[in-house]
Amino acid sequence: MRFAVVQFGGSNCDRDVWHILQDVCGVSTDLVWYKERLRDQYDAIVIPGGFSYGDYLRAGAIAARTPIMEDIRSHADAGRLVLGICNGAQIGAESGLVPGIFTINAYPKFVCDWVHLRVENTTSPFTSQYRRGEVIRIPIAHKEGRYVAPPAVLEKLERDNRIAFRFCDPYGVCTPESNPNGSARGITGILGTRDNILVMMPHPERASEPVLGSDAGRKIFDSMIHAIASGSVPCAEEGL
Repeated sequence: MRFAVVQFGGSNCDRDVWHILQDVCGVSTDLVWYKERLRDQYDAIVIPGGFSYGDYLRAGAIAARTPIMEDIRSHADAGRLVLGICNGAQIGAESGLVPGIFTINAYPKFVCDWVHLRVENTTSPFTSQYRRGEVIRIPIAHKEGRYVAPPAVLEKLERDNRIAFRFCDPYGVCTPESNPNGSARGITGILGTRDNILVMMPHPERASEPVLGSDAGRKIFDSMIHAIASGSVPCAEEGL
């Protein structure tokens, strides 16, 4: 099993994700500079947080148009896993891996804080280790994290069970006060059409060890590992 963490100029959570995957979860993981493209086959790709291209134009907009995204789309089209975290979520939305976009927070300031999320989906390769309705504590750090999409798209996400996480209070109740950036319907984790793509603004790698204050985010990585090991998603060898 082999993962890749893609590095752009401005990525700053790449080594955090690498540490959790390689040292905590025990998965062979490569750091891949975006200009080198994906020269090898991987079971899963993570697009980490940061400020690719300095967030010029819109957060993630330039990185979404780099050649490596063609490789990542091909990887996703083969059914293999792609996880976009924070800036990686913005890149994923800007590149069309999921519908909608992430834009300026309702209160247009950078917000860095711990929040609570309610797990909405437990059938995807990213969420199978959670219980439906489980409340997890995890940090956010963004200025352009407000998820927006047309009403028809939001309705389809609801119908298709493609909402992975929503902001909530410690008791699992979604309120305006528990929504730190004004995201539509409190949505902060969106699955792709085939469930092999997840983009999310919160940082699971910053909540994957008890020493960090929470290890609830590790279940995302553990779910990915379980999905690959169990054969419920294609592995790299099958794509060769």
